[in-house]
Amino acid sequence: MIRVVLAIIIILVVLAQSAFVISEGEQGMILQFGKPMRIIRQPGLYFKYPLIQDLILLDKRILVAEARPAEYITLDKKRLTVDTVSRWKIEDPLIFYQTVQNYQGAIARMNDIISARLRQEIANHFFKDFIREERERIMRHVTAGTADVASKFGISVIDVRIKRVDLPEEVQNSVFARMKAERERIAKRYRAEGEEKAKEIRANANKEKEIILAEAYRQSEVLSGEGDAEATAIYADAYGKDENFFSFTRHLEAYKKIFGTETSLMLRPDSELLKYFDSPLGQQLKQLPGKGQK
Repeated sequence: MIRVVLAIIIILVVLAQSAFVISEGEQGMILQFGKPMRIIRQPGLYFKYPLIQDLILLDKRILVAEARPAEYITLDKKRLTVDTVSRWKIEDPLIFYQTVQNYQGAIARMNDIISARLRQEIANHFFKDFIREERERIMRHVTAGTADVASKFGISVIDVRIKRVDLPEEVQNSVFARMKAERERIAKRYRAEGEEKAKEIRANANKEKEIILAEAYRQSEVLSGEGDAEATAIYADAYGKDENFFSFTRHLEAYKKIFGTETSLMLRPDSELLKYFDSPLGQQLKQLPGKGQK
């Protein structure tokens, strides 16, 4: 009975070491004493010889490799710090295993290839071209060059992209200082232009004010002159119609102005001013307190 149980256990152990499953996103390679024997690309249940054969599982999906930021120099001697990211997959497991063996080796080799290719491309372009117009075309060249070299390692490169581009820290400080000085210069220019415009507006407003006041004064003088002329014409017309009545009204107005104040007058009895003083109105003016003739 014990022997049967031991035999069953041994069979189960052997089966456990022999059977393996390849999932949908994986591919496998069987090694016998370190030598590749079989490549398995389709998912399913498979078997291998226990103890003498080993299984290596490799990813069949698209993988991502991020490189550390590195410093590059452009054609016009400008320094840049560039951070790249690449997408790739294992195309030939056998070549992959024979050349780089594992993911860490593949990523290290990929980063070296991308860095060398990117350094070559950046060195042939000006700073502004790399930052603006030529960036996409440069990265297409980097991707093509990287894919060509990486194929020797069983790797298929999908694309290489720039994740971030920066200036070195010491360059950033000088650039920021220069940008700050430029913005301050522009701000001063705008303030000076605004002050000049304000002075121009105030000068125009004062000028318009003076013109309006002068025009108003001119119109007032014209109206005043026209009123005086019209009054003179009325008086002249009235005087022409009845000379005595006009003289009488003018004397009455003179009486109001003279006897309506505290002024004392000394006149001759036959003075022309007292011509109508004995009229009824003149008698009333004599009765005013503090008024009279001396």
